[in-house]
Amino acid sequence: MERRKGLVTMGGKPVTLLGKEIKVGDQAPDFTVLKGDLTEYSLKETGDKIKIISVVPSLDTGICELQTLKFNEEAANLDDVVILTISVDLPFAQQRFCDAHKIDRVIVLSDHRDLSFGLNYGFVMEEFRLLARGIVILDRDNTVKYVEYVKEVTTHPDYDRALEEVKKLLIG
Repeated sequence: MERRKGLVTMGGKPVTLLGKEIKVGDQAPDFTVLKGDLTEYSLKETGDKIKIISVVPSLDTGICELQTLKFNEEAANLDDVVILTISVDLPFAQQRFCDAHKIDRVIVLSDHRDLSFGLNYGFVMEEFRLLARGIVILDRDNTVKYVEYVKEVTTHPDYDRALEEVKKLLIG
């Protein structure tokens, strides 16, 4: 298994990311995560829509909460785009979060069981068994068009740049 140190920090300390680093131009690997009702969900279920994958360590932290709320709000303006938020939080906790914050436009998924997404996309922080913060954008054919591994996990991703990439895909 590929291990990368220093690409990402948490609290200023380098962490080790497990899995293959995903890059623009790659064909997106499939993954299996869990929905709130514990049924499986895979990339195949997104069909031929443009995808935003918002990756967060835990919905129980301020920045992860804001990141999820931001994409839920943006979803209202993005027809033909599916937005997934993936963390390793338990599905039950994710469901409570979604209910409490009225998250209804983003599909919130748990990678806690197998780390299938995290390992296939290179987001697992070995030291914490959490996912690093980031954004991955896929076109209709599941080709990676944008990737951000947020350098410092305790900071926000570049929302504007990610949304700009999505808008380019919608136009073109």
